[in-house]
Amino acid sequence: MPEWQVPLADVEVSEEEIAAVAETYRSGWLSMGPRTEELEEKFARYNGSTHAVAVTNCTAALHLICAAAGLVPGDEVIVPSLTFVATAGAIRQAGAIPVFVDISGLDRPWLAAEAAEGAIGERTKAIMNMTYGGHPAESAALRDLAEERGLILLEDAAHGLGGSAEGRQLGTFGLAGAFSFFSNKNLPIGEGGMLVTDDDDLAARARLLRSHGMTTLTWDRHRGHASGYDVVEPGFNYRIDEPRATLAIARLARLDADNARRAAAAALYRERLEHLPGITPTAAALEGTRSADHLFTAVLDQGIDRDAVREALAGAGVQTSMHYPPIHLFSAYRSEVELPLTEEYARRAVTLPLFPGIGEEQIELVVRSLGETLGAR
Repeated sequence: MPEWQVPLADVEVSEEEIAAVAETYRSGWLSMGPRTEELEEKFARYNGSTHAVAVTNCTAALHLICAAAGLVPGDEVIVPSLTFVATAGAIRQAGAIPVFVDISGLDRPWLAAEAAEGAIGERTKAIMNMTYGGHPAESAALRDLAEERGLILLEDAAHGLGGSAEGRQLGTFGLAGAFSFFSNKNLPIGEGGMLVTDDDDLAARARLLRSHGMTTLTWDRHRGHASGYDVVEPGFNYRIDEPRATLAIARLARLDADNARRAAAAALYRERLEHLPGITPTAAALEGTRSADHLFTAVLDQGIDRDAVREALAGAGVQTSMHYPPIHLFSAYRSEVELPLTEEYARRAVTLPLFPGIGEEQIELVVRSLGETLGAR
């Protein structure tokens, strides 16, 4: 395993957080219960949503928002190809058809509202936005488009926790949104996710589907609130557990501070890269909006060997990545659609290290290594 001087992501877990999780284990109640309820209440308050439904991971949250929103076989859902495969996978799991569209530009690698509008057809039921890198992107424009055309807007906000536009948190522009608590995300607990919505009926159905379609839960029966249960429709086992809910509660309290550290690191990257030839960072969030700064991505000039650059950075102890291989080129999702910007971005983009605890000297190492590599090509 390489000894990275600058890892792509890193997680800081405090002694207080460890103690809180240990206390949860000592409590003797480990399956979904009071701490999950507390997490949902605090998350909804933070996010500005009426309902928050905690689940095992963001993929489960995406599947639930598709199922609870009423997507059925034959429905088409407009979605970016430049996203993690779970975004499209959830649409497929609901029986619907993902329709892949292009990004806005090489420095704006998110779903383009104009491209989405051009893909609307007779069977289009919904648009699934993905707030790439935590950027507010075209969330408001996609909301307006969905409203004008009578479509459902769903949001994959796995990258977007804490980002905002128009005074609204990302993930709250549509009917429902899904968040990730994976280890490299802004609120990392290992595995976990959250569904948010203002729609009472969708929230009720999501809660039902989360636990096998059962009308009461183990925690309800433990408290004497019910003595039995009915199963009113087939559902899933998407329940989160209490130790992870406890860690999420603690990490939610530090989210804004962690995001501020991310933002400061991203700003330093932009300052240092401003005059470096051969590389263009993703556009910054517009005034009046706030990025969650989940990723820091940039595009190399045409003709530069991205793999060679990444290899040289790895030799300097800098871990990088690429987000993402386009879904429409995967065997399971292969489509003949032409997405020139998405494919060009996927060939030339590089993801640089970004996490709350990244130090100025680490960023300097990344930029210096880039400069030496690009200058020597």
